[in-house]
Amino acid sequence: MLNTLPVSIEPVKIGSGPEKTVFYPKVTGMQNQGLERSINRTIAYQTQQLINQQAGDMPTTVVQMIGSYEIKNNQRQVLSLSLSNYTYHDHAAHGMTYIKSLTFDLQKGKLCELKDLFKPGSDYVKRLSNLIRTQIKQRDIQLLNGFTDIRPDQDFYIADKALVIYFQLYEITPYVFGFPMFPISVFDLQDIIDENGPLGRMAVNN
Repeated sequence: MLNTLPVSIEPVKIGSGPEKTVFYPKVTGMQNQGLERSINRTIAYQTQQLINQQAGDMPTTVVQMIGSYEIKNNQRQVLSLSLSNYTYHDHAAHGMTYIKSLTFDLQKGKLCELKDLFKPGSDYVKRLSNLIRTQIKQRDIQLLNGFTDIRPDQDFYIADKALVIYFQLYEITPYVFGFPMFPISVFDLQDIIDENGPLGRMAVNN
């Protein structure tokens, strides 16, 4: 396989002082500079969206804002990363964190939605929901209002040979539980994944 090496990542910092600092990743040194610019625009835009979500139209003052990122996968021409933003407002009971993930198929030069990982027409929502329901029982996860199905555009990232589906704080569990993360092996999805897509590449054992 050609060009399966990781892409280079540099941290970018916005904000000043320890109380208001947001770091996000910047891709560098790609041969396809147009794709590199597109990826970096997307990452910067999503970072700003998180800032706006935390600070925009709020009547209270932001006391603290910490933004960070994690590279979840950077191999086989799949770049998957998570951006997190923790913000504490004046007089709030506690701070609030949001996580958003971006997964890029570098081979096809596109940002992937969850549906893009699967064969067209496959009922991936039902399959993933059933696997998550099993994990909720096995792990005895306390829910707020039960669990029915994931959204077709549910938050996700790819980490090696796993697809990780996750939910925001309060989305299905109480705040104290944190972010419910559900790792699902690509081999449990082998019959419905797009073999030419990111998960298909992860499932190859070479």
